[in-house]
Amino acid sequence: MSKSFSVADVASHKDAESGLYIIIDDGVYDVTGFIDEHPGGSKILKRVAGKDASKQFWKYHNEGVLKKYTDRLKIGSVEEKAKL
Repeated sequence: MSKSFSVADVASHKDAESGLYIIIDDGVYDVTGFIDEHPGGSKILKRVAGKDASKQFWKYHNEGVLKKYTDRLKIGSVEEKAKL
């Protein structure tokens, strides 16, 4: 199940046409179909689409929220970032 995505792959999914992907910790989540259901509104998801949203996510949510939606929204994990 666990597909591997590069940060660039996720970054290319930042609008409705290509899908809305976000990174939380090392997981990649497709929030395209969740955008209208998000209790905080669609605006915040659109703002973090294609990016690492870990900091924003953990500021407002706990681990229970992530567990609740993981099966439905998680599509893979982010590849280890190359060290420069």
